[in-house]
Amino acid sequence: MASHIGRRKFLAALSGAVAWPLAARAQQAAMPVVAFLHGDSSIWTDAQKRAFYQGLNQSGFVEGRNVTIEYHFGEGHHDRLPAMAAELVRRRVAVIVTLGNRPAILAAKAATKTVPIVFLFSGDPVALGFVASLKQPGGNLTGATTLNTEVGPKRLELLHELLPTATAMALLVNPTSPAAEDQLREAQAAARTLGLQLHLLHAQSESDIDTAFTSLPQLRAGALVIGPDPIFNQQSEQFAALALRHAVPTISPYREFAARGGLMSYGTDARDLFRVAGVYTGRILKGERPADLPVQQATRIELHINMKTARALGLTVPATLLGRADEVIE
Repeated sequence: MASHIGRRKFLAALSGAVAWPLAARAQQAAMPVVAFLHGDSSIWTDAQKRAFYQGLNQSGFVEGRNVTIEYHFGEGHHDRLPAMAAELVRRRVAVIVTLGNRPAILAAKAATKTVPIVFLFSGDPVALGFVASLKQPGGNLTGATTLNTEVGPKRLELLHELLPTATAMALLVNPTSPAAEDQLREAQAAARTLGLQLHLLHAQSESDIDTAFTSLPQLRAGALVIGPDPIFNQQSEQFAALALRHAVPTISPYREFAARGGLMSYGTDARDLFRVAGVYTGRILKGERPADLPVQQATRIELHINMKTARALGLTVPATLLGRADEVIE
């Protein structure tokens, strides 16, 4: 009798050991899935990722506890995004998140009118047809926008203020970016107003960035404006090193550039907006509709000046420019 009782206890313990992993898997499968969709896996900074997760946590969601996070990247092949978006819709993920990549937003929007989409990008979501209005998006998309494209001409003006005798400058854009034409058009208009010759340079990889800097002496460009693009933000350290090596005064939209040794940055600190995107994702998971969540816009544009780099380049920064800086890096 004792042996039979022992055998029953053993089988009960064994069945419990099997049941727990099955229960855990079932619970995980029941969690809502938030799917990141982007053209490239290498463009986000750690600070931006932390900001998104902070916003998600603020809304009561923690990865692995009550939400599952997935990452889907085209690895530079934007033509893959439509099929990837369609697959996410087929799987009925809870939210599709597209941060900093307009092609991913377009692919997700084309794939579904029902699955919520949270975006973050630089541009006008109303003009692009993403939402009906900023206050009442009206569909299945909402999110946040930076002003990094809109203030592009101001970067040229800041370099002109620093280098009033320069007659030519260069603009670097990613030719694969849907915003590249807007960046060029606005910069050309600003250059004409300032009486500057503007040279256009293209880059979409690390080697392209190297090539762009080596071409500047031939163009006799006195300075370089880096256009807004997630890839350029990711390569801020490379940009800063090249600008110093080639002795080229350079301005970027991203604070990371100035913090890592670049001369100046002027643009939106996107970390706050990444946090907003995380908060919105959590609110949607709780049942709110994207149609009722107003698109958040950046309200603060920051100027950062690296004085150590200015001295290394032999530049005297006007007091008027220093006085307007949000941060002077020594």
